[in-house]
Amino acid sequence: MRTTSTPRARIRGLGAATAAAGLLIGLLAAGPAAATPDPGDAPLGNKVTAERAADARAAIASGEIPGVDEIVHSANIEHLVNIPKDALKGTNSDLAFQGKYAFAGNYDGFRIFDISDPAHPKTVTQVLCPGSQNDVSVSGDLLFLSTDSSRSDDSCASTPQPASVKESWEGMKIFDISDVANPKYVAAVETACGSHTHTLVPQRKDVYVYVSSYSPNAAFPDCRPPHDGISVIKVPRKAPELARVVGFPVLFPGDGPDGGGNPGGPTNPGVSKTTGCHDITVLPGKDLAAGACMGDGILFDIRNPEQPRVIDRVQDNVNFAFWHSATFNQKADKVVFTDELGGGGAATCNAAVGPHRGADGIYDIKGKGDRRKLVFRSYFKIPRHQADTENCVAHNGSLIPVKGKDIMVQAWYQGGVSVWDFTDSSRPKEIAYFERGPISDTTLVGGGSWSAYYYNGFIYSNDLVKGFDVLKLSDKRTDKAKRIRMDELNVQTQPDYFEDFDD
Repeated sequence: MRTTSTPRARIRGLGAATAAAGLLIGLLAAGPAAATPDPGDAPLGNKVTAERAADARAAIASGEIPGVDEIVHSANIEHLVNIPKDALKGTNSDLAFQGKYAFAGNYDGFRIFDISDPAHPKTVTQVLCPGSQNDVSVSGDLLFLSTDSSRSDDSCASTPQPASVKESWEGMKIFDISDVANPKYVAAVETACGSHTHTLVPQRKDVYVYVSSYSPNAAFPDCRPPHDGISVIKVPRKAPELARVVGFPVLFPGDGPDGGGNPGGPTNPGVSKTTGCHDITVLPGKDLAAGACMGDGILFDIRNPEQPRVIDRVQDNVNFAFWHSATFNQKADKVVFTDELGGGGAATCNAAVGPHRGADGIYDIKGKGDRRKLVFRSYFKIPRHQADTENCVAHNGSLIPVKGKDIMVQAWYQGGVSVWDFTDSSRPKEIAYFERGPISDTTLVGGGSWSAYYYNGFIYSNDLVKGFDVLKLSDKRTDKAKRIRMDELNVQTQPDYFEDFDD
């Protein structure tokens, strides 16, 4: 919300501006209207040193890493299909699922796939609505889209604006998807510092939305420290146009000018100062949430969804640079936090960085009630080194629902997709993988898997550059998961996979 004006709780008019946006690209035979890309859409395009480029080519020649764009995978994974980008040309982002549909975010909007035949996904429609990073979730007839860039207004025809423009808009957009082939833009809610990601806490009559936002850029007045909380939006299911912010709970209270989060550098060089949360995962069945908040990892109670309450907070000022996301195991006695070292734009999966940075941190949850504590156990990082021309770091993943086991699938940008077992939280191990070789052996170009999630028997990955991938995992350690069928999956709203399932 790069603005000092009063936030608007709904779109002005929702008429001409929305109609002018040309929303349903899938219905436009002539092709999409041109979208102005946000700065985050651009590939990195950074030339590496001649020595590092030579090292990349030598590693390819020796077979240590795959060739440029070469697909490799473990024997227990099959690559069923890739669907390239189409009308939406921006960076692909997060995924959500409902019934036979997959909803794929893109910095230019979102794309809906029919995945009733996972080996042959079909595009249902593509919606042009630019605004990085377009993190997407669904609940019932509603679809939620995060906007984390200064926009000229709240319509889908908006254009990006520089920080110097005080009157800008960013926040949450809400669509009606009761007719999945014709999504309708029904509401927008402006939030402080925008919406980098969001998390749904769905209830029968309402949906609560936890909006995570942050910025180290002091040019944006609503992002300046202390920005140590989250926006909570309440959305009535039957009247989503009445969606509004109902609170801004502070998760890191403190007396200093920067609040109570990790102070970052120069106190902790290389560690991000906490000025908000990057991502939150809720476990509604246990009234728990885990927050990855830049320099801090937190565990909190969400029994009152409007007032989440922190139970414990941890920091890792040795190996973690940026706490990015969180995943509970099914029993809610472990949390996997990810460290997005380099912000997703650096080559960190190499020998020089090592196995403990840009990795996952596995924490056990010890104790009961308000005495629960996060206790560090180990790190996990993919065991395959990547080229210095490949952006690679721990990113978004989900549980694979195997009763009695803790197994997850995870995206690693150009490190590909990894399936790994953390049942023994002190000794995690990879059990399957899929990846492509570097996009370039001379230039650090951004790409790879943004999100890799397990849904109804298959793994779905949204590659920033290459498009939508479907993988089939065949392994006796995970085969039981194929029996679990979900009606809806937003990974940041973790379900109780076994609530109505007798193994």
